[in-house]
Amino acid sequence: MTLEPMPADSLRDGAPARELDVSRLPDHLDRMLRAALALCGTKHDAEDLVQETYARVLRRPRLLRHEDDGAYLMRALRNTWINSRSSAHARRSVAFEPEKLEFVADPSADPQGSALEAREAFAAVAELSPRLRETIVAVDVMGLSYKEAARALRVRKGTIMSRLHRARAAVAAALEGVAA
Repeated sequence: MTLEPMPADSLRDGAPARELDVSRLPDHLDRMLRAALALCGTKHDAEDLVQETYARVLRRPRLLRHEDDGAYLMRALRNTWINSRSSAHARRSVAFEPEKLEFVADPSADPQGSALEAREAFAAVAELSPRLRETIVAVDVMGLSYKEAARALRVRKGTIMSRLHRARAAVAAALEGVAA
């Protein structure tokens, strides 16, 4: 029996690999900025995070398997955020102040929603643990499916569903407390 070499563009499970289409990175910029804002808390830090993520992604060709560009970019954003948090912790960064949040306009958002409601929601998300925060950002801010979020965050789909349930419940409880 002879073994044939595996094509460079496929995995052992036969799934084809494709290169990330870097010409479409601007198409993801709004979602990436909203996700980064939810993770970081300030517009300046969010812009820096997205810029650093894009710089890392563009350094070399990226092969994607089983996922779309958005899911891959969410994972890259999360990993960059984790790395920056680790180094920022060593530098003792400025404390997060939700009342000073700046927002990225979402063209598909409800125009009736107020900035105050958005500010309160982002403040509630900021209070979540990092795992719950990155899950709610992946699904509710980036718009990834459970399956895509699971791949992006490298956890099981059931873990995404569980974390998302807890994250949404915590945000809802925080928002109810604000309204009361």
